[in-house]
Amino acid sequence: MLIDTMQGEPLLQWSDPIKEFIGFAGLFLSAGGIGFRFSALRGPAVESDQRFYDDAARRAAGIGLFGVVLTAILVCVELPGLAARKHLGVLSFAASDKPTMLEIDFLVLAVIGYALAASRVRIGWVLAAIGVIAGALRLVFLGQWSRLVNPVHSLAAGLWIGTLFVLVVAGLASLLRDEPSRARRGDIAADMVNRFSPLALTMGGIVVVFGVITAWRHLHVLSNLWSTPYGDALIVKLLFAASVFLLGAWNWRRQRPTLGTEEAAVSVRRSATGELAMAVLVLVATAIVVSLPSPKG
Repeated sequence: MLIDTMQGEPLLQWSDPIKEFIGFAGLFLSAGGIGFRFSALRGPAVESDQRFYDDAARRAAGIGLFGVVLTAILVCVELPGLAARKHLGVLSFAASDKPTMLEIDFLVLAVIGYALAASRVRIGWVLAAIGVIAGALRLVFLGQWSRLVNPVHSLAAGLWIGTLFVLVVAGLASLLRDEPSRARRGDIAADMVNRFSPLALTMGGIVVVFGVITAWRHLHVLSNLWSTPYGDALIVKLLFAASVFLLGAWNWRRQRPTLGTEEAAVSVRRSATGELAMAVLVLVATAIVVSLPSPKG
């Protein structure tokens, strides 16, 4: 654990950022499946490509389902502690605490949706999208608008980086191993990446705006950025995040226009993998940041 050198007290227990990281991973994977299906994989340009698109959708559903299950496991692990604070049993707490009840309801809907989508039932994607997106923004249903900054920031990041992950794993990596699609690999890769780009640009902008709002709410004054442990961790996160944005900009400006051949698809997959590796470091840094106490104003 980190130690506050002034007070001799722990700033955080390492179990906290571990749980935060798992929560982020679950959200990113579940949101990534939705983003991939409704942006990069809307439909083939040529009918003969339908088989690959169906298989890619099934893989994306599997990744999304894994993310939802991961989130559900984390909720189950945390429920006893939350219930104990209210001096209630787990079931009584889950039934009486409205945010928790909504979270569980939407998780169940997302699991059902992704399970149906993995079985190639189209309505499953709609149910999964409602479960994931409405679940992340569930405070809307409780009128708690002021508490939506962090959820919007996290969901936007998940729809950007999570979708990129699914694009690389369920899309590009699978495409480059798919022999029946060999003749059209370049065109299919270009189609998926070009359809993903508007989502990435939009979600990236939302991440920046809501990230600034979140940081300012916690810092209170600018000097806390370089004079507190929270600020030090936030600076590290911002440096990693800046690297992700730079790699994303490189892929968009230099790699994406070259698409159309199998060689270009291999190149963009490689560069996107580097972007994802840096994004993992951002998630690790973020998990630490949110586990640290906010500076005093």
